[in-house]
Amino acid sequence: MAVAEDGAAKAQRLRPPSLFLLLAEARGLLELNSSLLLSPLLLRAPKGDGHPVLALPGFLASDLSMAPMRRYLKELGYDAHAWNMGRNLGGVASKREALRDLLRRIHGQTGRKVSLVGWSLGGVYARDLALQEPGMVRSVITLGSPFASDIRATNATRLYEALSGEKADDNPEIREAIAGDLPVPATSIYSRTDGIVNWHTSLLRPSATAENIEVYFASHIGLGVNPAALWAVADRLAQPEGEFKHFDRSGPFAIAYGPPENAQS
Repeated sequence: MAVAEDGAAKAQRLRPPSLFLLLAEARGLLELNSSLLLSPLLLRAPKGDGHPVLALPGFLASDLSMAPMRRYLKELGYDAHAWNMGRNLGGVASKREALRDLLRRIHGQTGRKVSLVGWSLGGVYARDLALQEPGMVRSVITLGSPFASDIRATNATRLYEALSGEKADDNPEIREAIAGDLPVPATSIYSRTDGIVNWHTSLLRPSATAENIEVYFASHIGLGVNPAALWAVADRLAQPEGEFKHFDRSGPFAIAYGPPENAQS
């Protein structure tokens, strides 16, 4: 019986994205260029209220990767913060204390709750932070983050384990909590054409304060600079503190989004 159950579990495991999608990640540069060309349109997004936003980079990335996001959010009126921890070489468990200290510092300096925007692995950190310090976090927005289901279904798992010294499935209690419901509003932005992360691992459980937003044809390395994704981030951050409404797929980038969850197959 145990052998049969183990076989069934293996059969249900997700696979990393295909080689075709991985090679197609090069289009991320086009997504950045599109955002630059469409910047006048992007600046028509709802303005911010000045609250702090902490931008957390993905695996192997540094604050440079989040610079376009931070610049955009500052233009909209947010107090955007870098993580200032160099290149992200991974380690969900090993980074917990330093990230908690950073969140407490920003919260203490500003006197306001902090919104967390995390790209890929940065989004996993963001969800973990919200669980640890919910009183300091206003909302969490993740972009292509592998936090749910079979989190090993990425094309970066082996490299993550080699560089971080942690196994992707270490600390099952932490992993299960990160995959579950958060005590603050949460939005997961993802793409089915992600070439690094299997998109199923980016799906949270929808609720009155949690939602998934699909961006058509976005790449993993371009998701954080994709114009439709940037618009969605700005729209979500503009919600008044303590309030949450599901994303309205209208506006200038309406055709770039997948249907609401209750209409998805």
